Amino acid sequence: MLSRRLFLMSAAVAAPARLSGRERVDRALAGADLDRPPFSFWYHFGLEKEPGERHARATLEFHRKFRTDLVKVMSDYPFPKPRGEWWKVPIQANPFPQQVRALQIIRDGLGGRNYFVETIFNSWNQAEKLSSPAEVRRLMHEKPQALLDALEAINRSQINHARLALKAGAAGIFLAIANADATVLTREEYRRFSEPFDKELLEAVRRAPLNILHLHGEKVYLDLFCKGWLARVIHYSVHATGVGFDQLRRQYSGVLMGGLDERNFRRLSEDELRRQWQLAAQVAGPKFILAPGCSVPNDTRDEELMRLVRVLGA
Repeated sequence: MLSRRLFLMSAAVAAPARLSGRERVDRALAGADLDRPPFSFWYHFGLEKEPGERHARATLEFHRKFRTDLVKVMSDYPFPKPRGEWWKVPIQANPFPQQVRALQIIRDGLGGRNYFVETIFNSWNQAEKLSSPAEVRRLMHEKPQALLDALEAINRSQINHARLALKAGAAGIFLAIANADATVLTREEYRRFSEPFDKELLEAVRRAPLNILHLHGEKVYLDLFCKGWLARVIHYSVHATGVGFDQLRRQYSGVLMGGLDERNFRRLSEDELRRQWQLAAQVAGPKFILAPGCSVPNDTRDEELMRLVRVLGA
């Protein structure tokens, strides 16, 4: 039988020492032991009319204040509008130059200590922003090929941006997909009008170490994403969808990200945050990144965000 002293020594060897944010993410990707799960949270800064330098400064200040392990960079600069009909979209070599400038500054500010990922809203979402959700659906029914051509041009522009983001130091893309949802499109409509473009975008950055699929909505076709996608992480809201990590884990062996209730985040006590964290970690296993299921409300106060930082001992 081991003496108490030898037992404590062996336990100390087996347990990982306190890790950096980058190391935590690496170990979560590998399914290795952790001192605690890597975590992140975010909201929209509302700086889409400001220069990239201002956006980068806000991102770095937020990260340093709340000590997030993974920096999820918001991307709210608008896609360039074409002249004339919105769907006659030319391919852009650099559709978001201010965002690229922000990524370069964020890279330098982090100094390699943390991974950062670039948010990209998929081409369907960009089409909705260029026109409206109703207009995109109208075009889908009346001129489906015109919509497909527009989505192709937008996607080629987004691929150009994604490659520039990786060149600027991003570890991958955070691809936000909000139309793989029964309240937006049927399963067949998503597979025709969006899935090929979403997969093509991920294919273009397949060598990135940290591509994340963000599946937004309440009635998401989660089963479509469990196999055949070039992303190492699936992120979605267990609270909005009602689909727990235990259910998705039966079909998906990669990293699960989420677990916290983004809708009620401002009201969650430290005990409630701890319970949500522990439940998610228990069923997700070691391949797990703790986060809300989407952005927290934009008016979330610093003290409300700091509750999670205290719970994790970050």
